[in-house]
Amino acid sequence: MTELGGQLLQGFDAALTVGNVLYCLLGVTLGTLIGVLPGIGPVATIAMLLPTTYGLPPLTALIMLAGIYYGAQYGGSTSAILVNLPGESSSVVTCLDGYAMARRGRAGAALGIAALGSFFAGSVATLIIAVLAAPLAALALKFGPAEYFSLMVLGLIAAIVLANGSVIKAIAMIALGLLLGLVGTDVNSGVERFSFGIPELSDGFGFVVVSMGIFGIAEIIHNLEKNEQRDIFATTVGRLLPTRDDFRQSWKPVLRGTFLGSLLGILPGGGAILSSFASYTLEKKLARDPSRFGQGAIEGVAGPESANNAGAQTSFIPLLTLGIPPNAVMALMVGAMMIHGIVPGPQVMTERPELFWGLIASMWIGNALLVLLNLPLIGLWIRLLKVPYRLLYPAILLFCCVGIYSVNQSALELAFAVGFGLLGYVFIKLDCEPAPLLLGFVLGPLMEENLRRALLLARGDALVFLSRPLSAFLLFLALLLVLALVIPNIRKTRDQAFQDS
Repeated sequence: MTELGGQLLQGFDAALTVGNVLYCLLGVTLGTLIGVLPGIGPVATIAMLLPTTYGLPPLTALIMLAGIYYGAQYGGSTSAILVNLPGESSSVVTCLDGYAMARRGRAGAALGIAALGSFFAGSVATLIIAVLAAPLAALALKFGPAEYFSLMVLGLIAAIVLANGSVIKAIAMIALGLLLGLVGTDVNSGVERFSFGIPELSDGFGFVVVSMGIFGIAEIIHNLEKNEQRDIFATTVGRLLPTRDDFRQSWKPVLRGTFLGSLLGILPGGGAILSSFASYTLEKKLARDPSRFGQGAIEGVAGPESANNAGAQTSFIPLLTLGIPPNAVMALMVGAMMIHGIVPGPQVMTERPELFWGLIASMWIGNALLVLLNLPLIGLWIRLLKVPYRLLYPAILLFCCVGIYSVNQSALELAFAVGFGLLGYVFIKLDCEPAPLLLGFVLGPLMEENLRRALLLARGDALVFLSRPLSAFLLFLALLLVLALVIPNIRKTRDQAFQDS
């Protein structure tokens, strides 16, 4: 514990500089903003802001991007409660009881319990990251190329199982992501692959180009065809501090949501969305009178809002300890780290301790800032809900184009991003979730590198993946997930769960 305390002090020392606190404030403010405004999620926003981090120190850049992610979980509840439109997909279930509370004149209590529950869950989840980080990183140092390859196989299969919608489409998206990752020069042979003689493709597609196109530009094109009418039910929210009775009803759901979210956040493909749906289902099952849910039960706000914030925080654990992104947002964080020349993985803790512990410490600072932003400034967020999209989207699109062009001053890369934007729009129309594609794109080159290294060390013996116990165990888990997918009863339950959500 003494060692952990010293490491956390080192983290606070790094995170509490004036510049880092200001960028943390900027990140959580942007996160709250995009969480409040329905249509633009944290994935698209982080993708769009990646080029702006080039000139920043690595810790400052990561603090800002992380703040956007967990800030969006807070902001998403505001539009869900006041407008019945989830600003963020993890806030979908908050609409059910949060909006019902607003209609009964209790919008303030719903917003208050959502903010306080999120703060508690975020703080506890950050503590879990700090406690688990060192032992997990020590375990990860025992990983060789075979274990890393098997872990990535497990991660991709888990992403397929937990992807929303059709399994076939999820497999296709991961396969497409892996193929896109192959474009460029083979680092071993020096031969260009799928570059078609285009110099800009000799290093492959840029991470910023792919992510900003598929998530940023595609989301804007998709939102342009939507009806932008938003009826704000409550322009005055009343008393924000929940009553004693509200606290009595909410403390257990907050604890359960924190535990559930912390657990599910670590899973590949899990994170905030899965956590909030699981928490709502659990609270409804445990309730003495389940019929209250959907009619304004405060437990239906407290549990999911705590769970989604805890899930958002603990999804950093696989990234920080193993270097494996469990979801699309973490894949973007991998991209941000690689842009600054940092290879994600357990070595970050020993080689860059100020960055590792500084990022963890910044999560407590960010959560405290979010409570200050969300409760006293609620009137400002309500006014922002009235900004028409016809003014908002062109400005964001211009920002995207400037950001992409500023990376390499290449008009062709801008054209690629627009092409990926159109492709992303087609994915949305075909109900293909793009997150597995980004995971495949990020993990593909890493998988190829570890596969080659493992086979090279084993002199071409493919059984190395089964002869090493940890690698064999990870592949066994992957096989169990595949079997779970093909067993009719389990597959039916999975499909039913997504339909309910």
